[in-house]
Amino acid sequence: MTPIELIQHNISGYIRLEAEEMAFFTSLLETRQIKKRQLLLHEGEICKYSAFITDGCLRGYIFDKNGFERVLSFAPVNWWIADMYSLISQKPGVLNIEALEDTGVLLLSKTDQEKLYTQIPKFERFFRIITENSLVANQQRLLDNLSLSAEERYNNFCKKYPSLINQLPLKQIASYIGVTPQFFSKMRNEMLRKKS
Repeated sequence: MTPIELIQHNISGYIRLEAEEMAFFTSLLETRQIKKRQLLLHEGEICKYSAFITDGCLRGYIFDKNGFERVLSFAPVNWWIADMYSLISQKPGVLNIEALEDTGVLLLSKTDQEKLYTQIPKFERFFRIITENSLVANQQRLLDNLSLSAEERYNNFCKKYPSLINQLPLKQIASYIGVTPQFFSKMRNEMLRKKS
């Protein structure tokens, strides 16, 4: 699939658009290539775009008070990512969004998103659904971090991001589930031993 076909397929899973509506939407998108380790968004910047991933993978992370990276989310192919707080409020954000490998994205600016709401109101439904899904996922992640063991959090990661299990460096997964790489490696080895 081409990047445009991929995003059209993503959108058609939520709303039905006429050909001219889809053409108007795709005319608003900006194609960008992000090199491995390059940041799409820096902490402290105002988030001006929602990014749809067409190839590769992005991660959203923050630095805690001790300077450690804390991965909040991954965005593989066919996912959207943004600093939602910053995008909605247009205030400086806290999220860094970085390419874990060379990554292709389609960007939709906040301004053009507002244009879509006016000209094609169906897009309000689309973005409401993906925002609600993001809110539910973030709340579930918060609850999991408060109540589940590291092993259970890893199992949830595997369910949420099955395509990334063997693609990501182990330290990225460890950061996402909230453990040190050493602890994660030991835990994963024990899990594999139990299965065999």
